[in-house]
Amino acid sequence: MNLQIPIPIETALPMAQQAAQVIWEHWQLGQVLSALPEACRPLTPAQGYAAQAQLPSVSGRSVLGWKIAATSANGQAHINVSGPLAGRLLSGQVFESGATVPSAGNRMRVAEPEFAFAMAQDLPPQAAPYNQQQVMAAVASLHPALEVPDSRLEPFTAAGEAQLLADNACARQFVLGAAAPDVWRDLDLSTYPVQARVQHGSQLKYTRDGTGANVLGDPRIALTWLANQLSSLGIALQKGHVVTTGTCMVPLELQPGDSASADFGPLGRVHMIFSET
Repeated sequence: MNLQIPIPIETALPMAQQAAQVIWEHWQLGQVLSALPEACRPLTPAQGYAAQAQLPSVSGRSVLGWKIAATSANGQAHINVSGPLAGRLLSGQVFESGATVPSAGNRMRVAEPEFAFAMAQDLPPQAAPYNQQQVMAAVASLHPALEVPDSRLEPFTAAGEAQLLADNACARQFVLGAAAPDVWRDLDLSTYPVQARVQHGSQLKYTRDGTGANVLGDPRIALTWLANQLSSLGIALQKGHVVTTGTCMVPLELQPGDSASADFGPLGRVHMIFSET
C-alpha cells in the first residue's frame, strides 16, 4: 500500500520566511510587537508552524530539540489556546544546570520546572500515530529541566495560536539537568512529585510543589503528543534531540538576581541563576 507522508513544513513559502525574520529581528533588538505585519501574519496553526520552521535558517541557529507549551488546562487558558503548542529549542539558548541565564529583555520572568527526554533514535513521520510504548522505547534518558520562556508579542495572552507558534511557542532559554538514574522507567511519572524553590542570594523567597500530572496527565503522554504532532507536519523527532514537556507546576516568578532550583528527588536536581542584567 502506498502511504502518503506529509510534505515537510520546512518547504515554507516566502510569507513564512518574512514572518520568521520579523520575529527574529525583534528578539535580537529586545523589542516587542502587538502583532505580526498583516502581509505575513499567520492565520492558522499550519501557517504558524510554517513560519516557525523558518527560524533556524533565519537565525543561523541549529535545532537542539523541542519544547511543549500549554500542557495544562490552566496554561491553555492563560494564553487562550485550545491545546498544546510545539516549539524549537535553538542552539545558543540551551544551558547546563548551574548556569546564569540572561534576564535582559525577558518580560515573562518565570522559570518552569519540567521533565525532559533525550532521544536515542529517530521517530520519522508515518501515516499511523505512534503509541506511547513506541515513543518511550525511543528515549535515551530523562532529565530534570527548567525552561525560561518569553514572547515577542505584547500582549502574548491575546496573540492567538497561529502567532504564538510563529513566535516559537514562547521558547527562549532552557536549562538541562543531568540524566536521571534509569529507575525512572519504572516510576509513575503522573504522580511523581517535584519541589521548587526561588532564592535571592541566601534568602529563601518561596517554595512551590508540582507533579507530572500537570503535564497533559503524564510527561510521557506529552512526549507522545509531540512525536505525533511532528509526524503530522512531516518532521522527524531526531536522535539526540531533547524534548522538554511543559511545566509541572505554576511557573516560578523571578526577578533579576534570583536563583531557581527544582528538586526531582532520586531523579536529580536542576538549578539556574537569573542574571542581574
